[in-house]
Amino acid sequence: MTRVTYATAQKMRAAISHKYGHDHGRGTQPWLEDSLRPGHFRGNPSLSVTVSQYMISLGRRKVRAGEVVTSARAIDEQTMKELYEHNINFVDDDLGPTSKKRKAEAPQNWAGSTTRLMLQLMFNTAMLVLLRFEEVLRITWKDVQFEQCQPRRVRLMLPFRKTHQYGGIVPFYLYENREKPWMCPVCLWAAWWCRCRELNIDVNGCVFWKKKWAEMESVPTADSFLECFRNNLLDIGIDPRPYGTHSFRRGGCQYLAMVLRWPLRQICTWGGWAENFDNPGTIFKYLLSWNDAPLLQREDYFNPNRAGSDPCTNCGRTCSCA
Repeated sequence: MTRVTYATAQKMRAAISHKYGHDHGRGTQPWLEDSLRPGHFRGNPSLSVTVSQYMISLGRRKVRAGEVVTSARAIDEQTMKELYEHNINFVDDDLGPTSKKRKAEAPQNWAGSTTRLMLQLMFNTAMLVLLRFEEVLRITWKDVQFEQCQPRRVRLMLPFRKTHQYGGIVPFYLYENREKPWMCPVCLWAAWWCRCRELNIDVNGCVFWKKKWAEMESVPTADSFLECFRNNLLDIGIDPRPYGTHSFRRGGCQYLAMVLRWPLRQICTWGGWAENFDNPGTIFKYLLSWNDAPLLQREDYFNPNRAGSDPCTNCGRTCSCA
């Protein structure tokens, strides 16, 4: 019998912490003895020093036993660009249904242009808004508002967030980015809305379809989405095995920190991480992982002749310190 992993233990503790914190009103404070009432404790029992020490010890024992905790590899901007160029320029060779036989004969035709456009929008939205997969699926058209300003923007009001199950979700404003169309949510949202209208699809329900028709095959499920995502990576010659549904949330966090150079507090506020920063290790798990593709070769850290980065859109600098 396979023993449970350390990740499973973390999820169990998180569930217990949520139960005590929300259902029993214990909050997120550590479990401590009340100095004014000896023998009485306050706070969340799951966040006690004893439980924390046990989890640290358990993690060490799991590592010594050979278990390696691996996060899904983060998606980077270059991969997003390659996916965008492949999906947007994809031309259907047959407007009929994509049968299993046709897929077997031509694996590259695992999906048509409509599916690929929808997937590209899901990729872009999940990455820029730091969404979990189940949060993307719950978006409906009434949650999306196109606002005519300069530059154009989309107002996204999510109906559900794992970290805000009792309401209080603030809107997300996504702006047009003409210089980088692969990172432009406004263009993708507009293109998907137009495609739905062209196909006479109701634009009052879910944004991402769950119904079968033509070459669409119930994409909005965890397993089918992951299969489509990995097929898409194979299209552009990337090994899909290190990637998962969480790759966009991790990749978005790294994109905001290392490309747009947002401070950590701004990333946490945008992504909906805990405002009291009671678990600062979470944000660093998204920023750092041995499984991520290296941004810089080891010999180039102090290399004065290393290639510059893309020009800054504000100052035009290409040096690494820009």
